[in-house]
Amino acid sequence: MFRWVLTIFIGLIVFSALLPWLEKLGVGRLPGDVSFSLFGKRIFLPFASTILLSTVIFLVARFL
Repeated sequence: MFRWVLTIFIGLIVFSALLPWLEKLGVGRLPGDVSFSLFGKRIFLPFASTILLSTVIFLVARFL
C-alpha cells in the first residue's frame, strides 16, 4: 500500500512539472483535475490526468 501511495505522489510531482507542455496537448483539463488559487498562487492537482497517464504507461510497459 505504501508503495502505491509513494508512486502516486511522485507521479503528481512529475506531472505538475510537465504540466505546461502537457496542457498544449489537452491533458490536464479532465473532469477529475482540480485547480484553484490560494494566496495568489495557482495550485493544480491533476488526479484524473495522473491516473490516465499511469494507465497508458502501464499498458505500454506491459506490451514491451
